[in-house]
Amino acid sequence: MKKKIFFFVLLVSSTIIAQTSLYENPKFDEIAKNHKSIGILPFKATVKLRPKQMEKMTPEQFKRLEINEGKSIQVAMFSWFLKRKKRGKLTSIEVQDPTKTTALLRKKNITQEKLSEYTPEELAKILGVDAIISGTYETSKPMSEGASVALGVLIGFWGTTNSAVVNMNVHNATDGILLWNYNKKVRGSIGSSPDDLINKLMRKASRRLSYTKKK
Repeated sequence: MKKKIFFFVLLVSSTIIAQTSLYENPKFDEIAKNHKSIGILPFKATVKLRPKQMEKMTPEQFKRLEINEGKSIQVAMFSWFLKRKKRGKLTSIEVQDPTKTTALLRKKNITQEKLSEYTPEELAKILGVDAIISGTYETSKPMSEGASVALGVLIGFWGTTNSAVVNMNVHNATDGILLWNYNKKVRGSIGSSPDDLINKLMRKASRRLSYTKKK
């Protein structure tokens, strides 16, 4: 019986470990010292709805849903940085407002769907920043408030995500080198928001992010 319990605990522990991974470039701290600004791109969102839910949405509505989800994570990440800065837990780095980021990309006719066609160096040059934050976001339910309400009216689907997988990258502007990667499955609940998700995501990972002040 004890052996069965041991193997069960081991299996659960392995699953939890597999759901979280963190990579930090050994030179991240050194490189980050010369950074004065960072830009946050909209995340590439994938919303996996059930077949019956999909039937009640047009392709255009679904496309817009995923785009809005990606933007909501971008804004939540920006908000997280601002709060850290206000509390004095951020270095002197400046974080570009998503509104400015969107405007600069739009001037180059770069839509959210076309971001993957450009390298981190190219995007950083357009935005005029020293580093780029990007990532992917996968969920079975929408997290943004507008999307949740829209789906609730459209297909009787209320509440926000139960879990989401977020993969976040930080790339250096000059050479495009990967400085930081964090992949984690975050569990939420009814009433969760993009801000809640990012707070959970960054709670421990921020200690290894060079832009946050170490204790």
